[in-house]
This record gives sequence, structure tokens and C-alpha cells, in this order.
Amino acid sequence: MHQQLSPVEIRILGALIEKELATPEYYPLSLNALTNACNQKSNRDPVMALTEEEVVQGLDDLRRRQLIYRSAEGVRTPRYCHHLQGMLHLNRSALALLAILLLRGPQTIGEIRSRCERMQAFADLAEVEAVLSDLSTAEPPLVVQLPRQPGRKECRYIDLLRAEATAVGITEGTMSEQTEANVSSSDRLTHLEGKVSLLEQEISRLQEETSSILNQFDEFKSQFE
Repeated sequence: MHQQLSPVEIRILGALIEKELATPEYYPLSLNALTNACNQKSNRDPVMALTEEEVVQGLDDLRRRQLIYRSAEGVRTPRYCHHLQGMLHLNRSALALLAILLLRGPQTIGEIRSRCERMQAFADLAEVEAVLSDLSTAEPPLVVQLPRQPGRKECRYIDLLRAEATAVGITEGTMSEQTEANVSSSDRLTHLEGKVSLLEQEISRLQEETSSILNQFDEFKSQFE
């Protein structure tokens, strides 16, 4: 089921799963509620500013892929649901874990556990790792472990629904082991573009964290002026 979803489709799918698990009383979501969920500033990386028209286009694309459907609820106001559970038979833990990867991109096991808490509490890191293992060995695989980055102690995981996953050489749940000698110029370019995309996401996240820290420092300093 490797669908190569666009960033908008990834955000819509992640938001629908998150709201179903975290706030079931408001699920299925209307177009307005879904747009707000997609543009939410917390628990999102990157933060987006989608218009309703962009969300409608993303919904249409996802419906063609049979990944979402329009709920029978709300005749006057259309409401939308994801269809991942029906298609892939995922349990709550797996859905929560997949949602957090869709919403925030590559993450370590510890980050996944802490950020999933509102949707599904995991007893320990071993439980998270077990669910990741199930998703990585599913047919087709849904997540994969990325190579450990220089200077980092832990490996990160990424979902296999987004285009970046394939762009960095991930195919059917495994990293490509091609060498420079047998990789074509086109493959090398795609590989590098994928790495650049992931680096840009990481830089954006660090910039947001730095900006937040500076704002907090300015607020603290103003108390003594």
C-alpha cells in the first residue's frame, strides 16, 4: 500500500487519526474542524497554513486512494473519517504510533512514546519498539528505521507513506544498499534530494525551538526591566 502521499495528504490523514483517538467526541471531522486540525501549531512538524480549498483537494485525492471516506453522519455538514483501520486492520497502539509519525516526521522511540500519550499511553519504550517492529514487518511495511545520524545516540523511524521515505532509498521497509559504483546519476540525485528534504525539516524544527527559547528568555528578562 505504498501510496507516495503528498505533504497535504499526509497531514490530513495524520490529523484524522489523531482526532479520532484523542477527541473521539468530535470525530468524524467537518471540513472546518479538519482544516484547523491540519493547521494546529502544537504537535505538528512542520506547522502548515492550509486553506480549505487545499484540504478539499487533499480529501479528494485520498478518497480516490480509498484512504478516507465521507461519514454518514452530518447530512447538512459533511464529515470525514480515515479508512486505515479497515484497510490495514491496525489496533489502537499502531494507529497512534503511525499518526505521530505522519504528523511530525522522523522520530526516536522516546519521542514517539511521549508524543503519543494523548492518543495511547505506552507502558515503556519496549512496548513502543514492539509496535514499531510489527509495523515494519507488516505486509506491506508501514514504517522503517533510518540509519543513525552522526552525533545521535538513537535511531529514528519514519512512515513509508510519504515520498521522502522512498527518496532517501527506503524500499519496502529496508534501506537501499546500493553502492556508488552501481548507482546511476539519477538515483544519486534522488538520494541527495531526499536527504536535503529531511535536513530542511530538521533545520525548520530547530529554528522553531530556538525561536521559542528566545521568546521565553525575552519574557523572563522583561520582568526585571
